[in-house]
Amino acid sequence: MLTGKHKAAIAAFLLAVYVGIPTAIAISGRLDFYYTLTAVALLSIASAGVWLTFYIGRINIGQGAYALAGGYVSALLVTKAGMGFWWTLPLAGLFCACLAVLIGLPILRLRGVYFAMVTLVLTEVGRLAALALPVTNGAKGITSIPLPAELRVLGITLIPDFASLENPKLAFYVAAVTMMALAYALVWRIVNSRLGHLCRSLQQNEELASSIGVNIAYLRVLAYAISSFLGGIAGASFVAISQSLYPSSFQVTDSVNFMLNCFLGGLGFVFGPMLGTLLLYFGWDLLFATGRFQLLIYSSLMITLMLVLPNGVLSLMDRKETRP
Repeated sequence: MLTGKHKAAIAAFLLAVYVGIPTAIAISGRLDFYYTLTAVALLSIASAGVWLTFYIGRINIGQGAYALAGGYVSALLVTKAGMGFWWTLPLAGLFCACLAVLIGLPILRLRGVYFAMVTLVLTEVGRLAALALPVTNGAKGITSIPLPAELRVLGITLIPDFASLENPKLAFYVAAVTMMALAYALVWRIVNSRLGHLCRSLQQNEELASSIGVNIAYLRVLAYAISSFLGGIAGASFVAISQSLYPSSFQVTDSVNFMLNCFLGGLGFVFGPMLGTLLLYFGWDLLFATGRFQLLIYSSLMITLMLVLPNGVLSLMDRKETRP
């Protein structure tokens, strides 16, 4: 159940992303920030999926593969089949979810460390497949992807044609933060449902959970499918923004970053990946000024934060609440 404190926090968040940030950008004139924040929102959606696999006690380092797969599904449906982008979003997510079920059925029976190592190679496998398959156009990728067209349902325009807008960057930003809000609402609802309580039991003792009748294999595969669904949607949305897609669009480093977003924000918090994505994205850009020392400083800061705040940045809130 949502408490008054939760409702106030949600209202403040929605007010900030839909009113505060656009107003600040309009005053500053830095319209490029719309693209930056859109990227953060979409990356956090993929990270939310990774967090969900952490919730069942598994480390997922293969989310980049599903983002790449979702991107190709959307790009092919738009360019080859002439389908509207908005209709390709759920199809891209469902394709990735079905793919995750096929992959997850055998490997989710493995112990955590083996599952992590298998997922580590998924993104590279996805990249090599995109290079080899004729339908993906190999290394040339898919370019000249049109902007999202108008979405009409029962003769009512729900979303306008982005190509006709004076500021499509703002439209992309609104669409991205809306999808992000819906994705995190979904994850929060799962965590606070009976399904979420069963998933939490897997973290504590899988043998004990199995002994009381919990279908461990089913829960693992379901969580992994939802995780991959979110990754596919995020990847498809990136295609719409960049209007192009290549086998190198999502790499192993992206999969690692999706995982780091969860660690940095806090594995014990549903909204941890959202904060972690924001901090990691802007932190990396700020360190660009350090030149060749960028990676060294970045790595040192990440290690320090994980030692000082093993439960993520959001654990600072718990410390404040427990102070006398």
